[in-house]
Amino acid sequence: MKRILSIALLLAGAALLSGCPKKHNVIEPPVAGSQVPGAGGGAGSADGASTSARALGDQAGNQGGLVDANGVPVRKVIYFDFDKSEIKPEFADVISAHAKNLTSHPNLKLKLEGNTDERGTREYNIGLGERRAQAVRRALMLQGVAESQLNTVSFGSERPAAEGDDEAAWAQNRRVELVYAP
Repeated sequence: MKRILSIALLLAGAALLSGCPKKHNVIEPPVAGSQVPGAGGGAGSADGASTSARALGDQAGNQGGLVDANGVPVRKVIYFDFDKSEIKPEFADVISAHAKNLTSHPNLKLKLEGNTDERGTREYNIGLGERRAQAVRRALMLQGVAESQLNTVSFGSERPAAEGDDEAAWAQNRRVELVYAP
């Protein structure tokens, strides 16, 4: 009887320890070279980088780097509607700013990271993330960006920007992130 009880407790403990692991947000450090020196034709700053490529803090909303001709930060994230891969009209200026930056600096490379919310199967979400990244790629290429400057990858729902099971979190996870490669 004692042996059966100890085996039962051992199995119960093993079951508790092997439960589903919680997804952890991974905050990656900034990639070296993600700030684009010399982008645009603005006047230079004190350190020699042009105004349009000056690093801006997260409080500006663009995670540092590209600003438009008026000094307004250019976003590096494009958001999508549920189950859609069409770029919303409100992101046309974002696409245009990045296209101008890439066409005026042919040595720059841009990685387009497609993401989805957690709803749907893993396979479906990988496909949807890829369709989103490809939509942004096509939009950039239509504005003159060379194919060799662009790379796409889909993470599906594996890299959520926000944790949660509500529309606010899901909306932040349905995105393509534009990451300048070193």
